[in-house]
Parts: sequence; C-alpha cells; structure tokens
Amino acid sequence: MDSDGQRVSEAPLAEDVSFDGTSMRAIVQDAYGPASVLRLASIPKPTPRANEVLVRVHAAGLDRGIWHLMTGKPYLLRLFFGLRRPRNPVPGLDLAGTVSAVGSAVTRFRPGDEVFGFARGSFAQYAVAREDKLAHKPGRLSFEQAAVVAVSASTALQGLCAGGIKAGQKVLILGASGGVGSYAVQLAKASGLEVTGVCSTSKKDLVRDLGADHVIDYTREDFADGSRQYDVILDLAGNPSLARLRRALTPSGTAVIAGGEEGGPLTGGLDRQLRALALSPFISQRLTMLTAREGHEDLEHLAGLFEAGSLAPAIDRTYPLDQVPDAMRYFDAGKVRGKIVVTV
Repeated sequence: MDSDGQRVSEAPLAEDVSFDGTSMRAIVQDAYGPASVLRLASIPKPTPRANEVLVRVHAAGLDRGIWHLMTGKPYLLRLFFGLRRPRNPVPGLDLAGTVSAVGSAVTRFRPGDEVFGFARGSFAQYAVAREDKLAHKPGRLSFEQAAVVAVSASTALQGLCAGGIKAGQKVLILGASGGVGSYAVQLAKASGLEVTGVCSTSKKDLVRDLGADHVIDYTREDFADGSRQYDVILDLAGNPSLARLRRALTPSGTAVIAGGEEGGPLTGGLDRQLRALALSPFISQRLTMLTAREGHEDLEHLAGLFEAGSLAPAIDRTYPLDQVPDAMRYFDAGKVRGKIVVTV
C-alpha cells in the first residue's frame, strides 16, 4: 500500500516458479548488487533444529540492514556474511507469522501460535527462528504491523537505553522519520522525554504525528548551530562529525551513534563510531555506539507497549513477496516514511 493506505501495484517478477509440498517460494540472491539481483525462486522448505521454530511467514519487514546485505556494502560485512555472495541467499530478518512446527527442545511455543521476531531468511513462505528470538504476537497488531517491529523497535529501545535516558531530559533523534527513528520518537515520549526529531521537509508531518515536541528540517536548519543543546542524541542517519554532535550536546550529555550511511565503502560509518569510543574517555561528554541485540526479552517488553496503545508501527507501503525488488528500489530512493512491509 502507499502512504494513503493503497496497495502498490507494479509488475511482478517475470519468472515461472513451480512449487510442491516440500518446497516454498522465496526471494533469493546469488550475488551482491542492486535490487535486480533479487529473484523469486522455489527452494526447499527449511527444517527446524531442536531449539528452533518453523514459522509460516505472513509478513516480513524491510530495513537498512537488508539493503546492506543485498549490496554487500560496506565491504567489511562480507567477511562475516560471505566474500563473493551471501552465505544465506534468502534475505529478510524480521517477521510475523504462525508456528508450523517446533524443535524437540522448544517449550515456549506450539503449532498454531501467532508470533513475531527475528528469523534470517524471512522473505519466504517459511523461515526458521531460534526460540529465544521470538515472542507471541500482540493481539492489537495485525501480522503486517507486527512484522516491522523486531529489528527497528528493538534497536530504538536499545539505543535510548544506551543513552541512559531519564524523564524530563531533552533528546535529539537524527533520522526521526525512518524505521528505527519512528519508534524512537514514540518510545522517548512514552519515557517522559522532550523529543526533537530531525528529518527532511516532506516528513515533518509524520514526525509531529509520532509525538515529537519539536521538528528540525535538516535542509533548512542546523541542529548543531549551538542554539540548542540536548542531554541525549540518538544518531540514526547521515554522517555528522563528532564535533557537530558534541556541539549539540550538553557538557555531560550522551551521544549514541547507531547510523552512518555516508561513510566509506570499506567500513561505512564504523570508523566514526570507533573514533567516538576512543575519544569518549578523555572528555566530559559520553560518546558510544550501538550494536543491536536480538532477543525475546525486548520483544515481550515492546509487545506490552503495543497492547497498552502507547506504541504503534508507522507503515508507508506494503508489497507482495514477488515485488521485493520494487520495494528495495523505493527504499533506496530515500522516500520511506516509517516502515515497508512485505506480505507473503
């Protein structure tokens, strides 16, 4: 669907794919590159190990990490995920669906349970997930809504916690209109913070609707002009220098660096994060980086917030599985307001 709730209708992948009871539809990639490397294929249905759950995927989320693994950039990632091509050819990380089967050691779920969480290879009809990376789906959320929670909302929650937030503080969120940022704004407001979101002109209304007290249009204003200072900065987008981040912090403030898409092709934004860690012990301000964790504890905490109505997914568009390349192209264009859903 588009931002007005309409389903996107574009040409599907032109590929003849046949299926049987032991195979499934999945998006696969045989090389790193642009969206054209993604194709629909018939592959074997996975089998869960003892501590794993087989999930019939109803929907999956698309995020910046999937783009990195599709392109193989920054190149440092290839040391961990495959030098010439992805070791796991099926992209996708977060999902929502129904438990189809469980491994012999699984105790928290049974077939028929509705779940959401982390499962590598979620752009497919079925995916396996470790039991400790899933939670029961909040009844308040549809499968489409629950599918875009795990990666982005967990990252937002962990980023704010890394900042040591306290009620009444002033927090600045760079990239407030993105997948992680849209949750960070809501979580910060729910924690009693005064929230300022930074985004482009076309996304200011979204950030306001999410609950931000103030919105800065980065095309017209500089958050680091010295006129305002913040107790916590959650850096989710762009590549601001450490000097600019420090200028916008209070003397004892904390900056949590979780983004940096404009870094070099080898390491991306990692070099800036490492420089922040090296500098932090020698200054009064605290500079740190965020490495997101995958676990059911955060998912269960977030599920409670959704059930209470204090948190809601911001969904821009919904694409069917065979249109994942189109979804990636739209994502890469930088127009996304919140999250993109892939339905299966």
